Amino acid sequence: MPKIYRNPRVMIRLARHGCANRPFYHIVAILNRRARNSEAFFEQLGTYDPMPNNHNEKLVSFNFDRLKYWLAKGAEPTKPVYTLLGYSGFLPLHPMSTVLARRARQQQQLNAAAALQEENTESEIAS
Repeated sequence: MPKIYRNPRVMIRLARHGCANRPFYHIVAILNRRARNSEAFFEQLGTYDPMPNNHNEKLVSFNFDRLKYWLAKGAEPTKPVYTLLGYSGFLPLHPMSTVLARRARQQQQLNAAAALQEENTESEIAS
């Protein structure tokens, strides 16, 4: 017996485009039961380029007027979209955003300390 979807929800999510090693995402309003890259979305609300450019920036663009419209209609953003909207200041930050930032900072400090220790060890050996 086929599944019957009584209340399909509208989601605001990422649709992947681009090449295998060069992703690019469109932020779209789409029904939750549609495929990720389906062309049957209601509207494109923005873009997201996760690959850092020359200035080490990841570029995101939103159409905030249309986002307000779809959120007022009851559309639910997925976690990645919610995180991007939180970073832009449109929505409150997702709780995991601060946790992930803290973990990345700690890992960066550990990597810097290990590199410094390795450099000191190499200089002692050379002496």
